[in-house]
Amino acid sequence: MRAVTQASFGGPEQLKIDSIDKPIPAAGQVLVKVIATSVNRPDIIQRQGNYPPPPGDSEVLGLEIAGEVAEVGSGVLRWKVGDRVMGLVGGGGYAEFATAWAHHLMTVPETLTWAQAASVSETYITAHLNIFQCPGLLDGQSALLHGGGGGVNIAAIQLCQALVPGSALFVTCSPMKVDRVKALGEIHVIDYQNEDFAEILKEVTKGHGVDLILDHIGAAYLERNLKSLSIGGSLVLIGVMGGVKSEINLAQLMVRRQKICGSVLRPRSVEEKARITQNFYQQALPHFLNGNLSPVVDQVFLLEDVRKAHELMDASGHFGKIVLQVDASISIV
Repeated sequence: MRAVTQASFGGPEQLKIDSIDKPIPAAGQVLVKVIATSVNRPDIIQRQGNYPPPPGDSEVLGLEIAGEVAEVGSGVLRWKVGDRVMGLVGGGGYAEFATAWAHHLMTVPETLTWAQAASVSETYITAHLNIFQCPGLLDGQSALLHGGGGGVNIAAIQLCQALVPGSALFVTCSPMKVDRVKALGEIHVIDYQNEDFAEILKEVTKGHGVDLILDHIGAAYLERNLKSLSIGGSLVLIGVMGGVKSEINLAQLMVRRQKICGSVLRPRSVEEKARITQNFYQQALPHFLNGNLSPVVDQVFLLEDVRKAHELMDASGHFGKIVLQVDASISIV
C-alpha cells in the first residue's frame, strides 16, 4: 500500500511516498481503508524526531483517520465491512490502510464531509477532554483559549459554544487571524502580538480572572497565565511550543488554590482512550447533527503533496485543519 515515510528526521523534505505492507488487524482491532487524514502538530514534532510513537504503534505519521471499514479483527462485533468511521490511531494515518482499536472509532455523522470527518478525532477529543472531562468547565464560567487559528482551539471554541453557551470566551491569536476568529461567534479576541492578554483579562474580568486556561505555549506564558487565572481556576497545558522551563511563585499558587494540569492524548492506554472517545461522542454527536459543531478545513492536499501540507503547518499559515486526501478517486469536500 502507499504510505508516507521519511528517510530521516528533519524538515518536510524528508517525507516521501513509499510502498509498505498493509497492516493486519489484531483481535479487537479494525482495518480501515483511509479516505482522508489530517496534519496535526504532533506529526511535526514526530517528523523532527522529538515525539516517538508509543510501543506497538505504527511509525507512520497520522493520528486520526476517516474512511471505511475494510476488515474486522476477531472479537469485533460493533463494526462491519463498509461502515463509515472516523477515529484515533496511535500512528499510521498517512497511508491507504490503517488499523484502529474498535472502541476508538466513531460513526461519521451524516452532516460531515470526509474532509471534516478527518478533522474531528484528534482535535475535538483533545479539546473536549481538557475542558469538559477534566477539569470540567461549567456553564457561566469563563475560559481563555490560546492559539485561535489552530484546529484544537477552533474545536474548543465550538465545544464551549455548544455545551456551555453561557460561558465567556477569551481567545488569543495572531493579527492575521483576528477577524476570522471573531466570525466564529461572541468571543473576546486578543491579538497576542500587540496586546498583553494578562492585562486585558485583568481589566475585563475586574481582577477576577478566568476559570480555565487551555494552553499549548508553556513556559513563555506560564507567569501571565497564572496571573490571569481565577481563585480555584485550572491551567491545562497541552503543549510546550514556548519552552519547557519556567519559575513560578508556589505560595501564590497555594493561596489562590490554582491547579496546573499537564495533558497528552496519544500515550494513554487503549482502555482510557476508548472511554475518552465514547464520552466525547455521546456529548458531541447531537451537536454535529444540528450544525453547532462543524470542523473548519483550511486546505486539502493530496497524499503525494504531504510536504506542502507540512510546510503550511510549519509556517502556522493555516486557519483550521490541514487535510490529506488519501483516496483521490472521490470528492471529500
